[in-house]
Amino acid sequence: MAKINIKVNGKKVEKEISDNTILSDFLRDKLTLTGTHVGCDTSQCGACVVHLNGNSIKSCTTLVADCNGGEVTTIEGLAHNGKMHPMQEAFKKHHGLQCGFCTPGMVMSAVDLLQKNKNPNEQEIRNWLEGNICRCTGYQGIVAAIKDVASKM
Repeated sequence: MAKINIKVNGKKVEKEISDNTILSDFLRDKLTLTGTHVGCDTSQCGACVVHLNGNSIKSCTTLVADCNGGEVTTIEGLAHNGKMHPMQEAFKKHHGLQCGFCTPGMVMSAVDLLQKNKNPNEQEIRNWLEGNICRCTGYQGIVAAIKDVASKM
């Protein structure tokens, strides 16, 4: 067992966990933050993307113990005072979602992209999202949403 101290969506969390606890399981099962989805358990689909210390990571293959002392932001942590994050609004506006399963990971990846590249072109967006799989949208709405937010930054 390991004692972890992390911040999740701005709140301090101290818990004892098994050494092999995966971050996605911890978020979903211990903190009931079910916006982080798990589709593959192998880092292939990207539905589990969260931010660790400001960088997007795949939480289905990240140990919670490796996050000790860090700050995790989930899709639930993007909204402020009941108002959706601009990227969430843009996904809605441009119909960048259909079934919604991949959406949290896509949004978290897109937010990270724009933190690192304020004005990506379409190819850069598509390259960045290479590790996120969507089986419904064909990506056009997702790319349009990211370009829309980038144009307003």
